[in-house]
Amino acid sequence: MKSNPKLLRILVVLMLTLGVALTAIYRDRLDVKQLGFWLDGAGWAGPILFMLLYALATLLFFPGSILTLAGGALFGPVAGTVYNLTGATLGAALAFLLARYLARDWVEAKAAGRLRQLKEGVEREGWHFVAFVRLVPLFPFNLLNYALGLTRIPFIQYTVASGLFMLPGALAYTWLGYAGREALSGNRAAVQQGLIALSLLASVIYLSRWLSRRRGKKET
Repeated sequence: MKSNPKLLRILVVLMLTLGVALTAIYRDRLDVKQLGFWLDGAGWAGPILFMLLYALATLLFFPGSILTLAGGALFGPVAGTVYNLTGATLGAALAFLLARYLARDWVEAKAAGRLRQLKEGVEREGWHFVAFVRLVPLFPFNLLNYALGLTRIPFIQYTVASGLFMLPGALAYTWLGYAGREALSGNRAAVQQGLIALSLLASVIYLSRWLSRRRGKKET
């Protein structure tokens, strides 16, 4: 029995539309404590489930910063960064592939006028442009994952550049989530962890602004 590509694309778009709508309705109900209990109950599979949940949330436009903070609170700054970054990269890769092969029209409608800017940037700079937009939040993270699937950049270049250059932000927000957990638990080291987290976050903000200014000078 032959598959119907058009029917498959319609089903994918319907599922994405429904998933995004449900995520928008229920996203404020995330309970990190309950999530932690659920993951603990899964034993060794807990981190894997978290990464898969992160990837799915990325596809459905759930704010990545919320899950990144949760990952830091649940797993600590080091393991949390690894799990957050893996989940975010997997979700970004899946969104890219969905846009390129199954949901082009849906993505074009959502990206609207931003798509032309992305296409021009990739045509001009290749993976360097992907690195730039991962470090400098010019576009919403979840939409960017889909929109870049409509450019000509190779999948491997996109995935590697995304993973590498999302690392600074992932580390900063994961540490911030960990520092928040330590503060709530009354740990004496909470102040120190908070300062580390704020220093990392400030470094990411400074880096993004520095890159934006440098890029602006090159274009003038």
